[in-house]
Amino acid sequence: MISIITPSKAQRIISENVRERRLQLDLTQMGLAERSGVPLPTLRKFEQQGMISLESFLKLLMVLGNLEDIVKVTEVKKVHFNSIDDVLAPNLSSNRKRGRRT
Repeated sequence: MISIITPSKAQRIISENVRERRLQLDLTQMGLAERSGVPLPTLRKFEQQGMISLESFLKLLMVLGNLEDIVKVTEVKKVHFNSIDDVLAPNLSSNRKRGRRT
């Protein structure tokens, strides 16, 4: 799968979205920091640079009401088979690939 968005651009967009959500809820940076347990300098750095630990990010999302959304996005989709042919088809057509040693 080819991604059009880079990780650094995703960081910037996510931090902007979190800031916007904070403002929608009429929370100051201090208020969000206190409610989430994330230090204020960490929140400021996240909103400015997009840099934050996963744990702190999840704490912020919990307060902002978006934690379940992130969990749902990372769920592995279950494959449903309609017949034995559906089960066997990927095994017949796939070739094993290996990376090169450098």
